[in-house]
Amino acid sequence: MLLHSIHRPRVLRGPRIEAPLRDAHLATPRLVLRPYRLDDADDWYSLQRVQEVNHYLHWPERSRHESFQHLRDRTHHTTLKQADDFLALAVERDGHVIGDVSLRLKVVPADSRSVEIAWILHPEHAGHGYATEAASAMIDLAFERLDARWITAHIDNSNHKSIAVAERLGMRGIPVDDEITAYFSSPALRSAGARRS
Repeated sequence: MLLHSIHRPRVLRGPRIEAPLRDAHLATPRLVLRPYRLDDADDWYSLQRVQEVNHYLHWPERSRHESFQHLRDRTHHTTLKQADDFLALAVERDGHVIGDVSLRLKVVPADSRSVEIAWILHPEHAGHGYATEAASAMIDLAFERLDARWITAHIDNSNHKSIAVAERLGMRGIPVDDEITAYFSSPALRSAGARRS
């Protein structure tokens, strides 16, 4: 699942985050989340050839060369500092890329800062909790390093695997047309809401 957006020139993107997030590297008990490298080309092509992945992402079918160009673009998505910035990390297990997790910075001002999260997992590796583990690490990153107030995910309402991941993460879903918009508020906002009720 991935939401496509129009890229605005940086000069038009407005304010910047006080402490931009650059070149994130994360380790979970079973996974490494890291920026992409060009030597990930074979694993990336293998992931992009999966019809189920392309269906939910609305990606075109890509040749090996086109997949390499797409990977080359992804290697540049390493910084979050202004609205529409996109951070893409490879999900690595045992030396191979088995998936992808990403954050897109949607709103910058601190009192309403929000990011959109997306995850992809090669179906050969499904059923082991890897997508949940990787997405959970990115949620922690968004709350702890970016001080996000909200995290959202846009999921095709027929993508039951991604919906299950969102539910395991504790996200709440709102049906909107052919998608489910799942959201997660920061621990501080949840605590404040609990105190008010």
